[in-house]
Amino acid sequence: MTMAATLRIQPLTDEAGKVTEPELLARCSALHRQLRPMLPEHGHSYAAKMQRVCAFGARMVVALDTDGTPLGLALYRVYENTYEDLRLYIDDLVSDEAHRSRGIGSLLLDWCATEARRLGCGFQVLDSGTWRTEAHRLYFRKGFSITSFHFTKPLN
Repeated sequence: MTMAATLRIQPLTDEAGKVTEPELLARCSALHRQLRPMLPEHGHSYAAKMQRVCAFGARMVVALDTDGTPLGLALYRVYENTYEDLRLYIDDLVSDEAHRSRGIGSLLLDWCATEARRLGCGFQVLDSGTWRTEAHRLYFRKGFSITSFHFTKPLN
């Protein structure tokens, strides 16, 4: 039995993007910073940032162990574009580095795929840094493929 078999997925936001579990969200800050170190360190600043992100369409779920400790999280949004129609885009997917390769990321991807189907999406999509080769192995195992390049230009 994998660790993921003992985890439960808990939404942190409602359908409108309002944070419904503020204390739990605050406990996710250090975990989230493992992927995004630029996020605010302090609970209040982190919560304010995440509430703004969710106000623009993101939704968030966390994978909790039997003690209620956050071991993984996914930040996602659903939107429609011109080339894939309705899609669920995963902004952030992170498993606690002390518990990686134990099924947490896979569990979160499966949860997101189920949510995408429930919402009528035809695609599940994410971007991943070129250096994150361990994550890429998971994505390929889960049926993802590389379909395009992602370009970014700072505007400052």
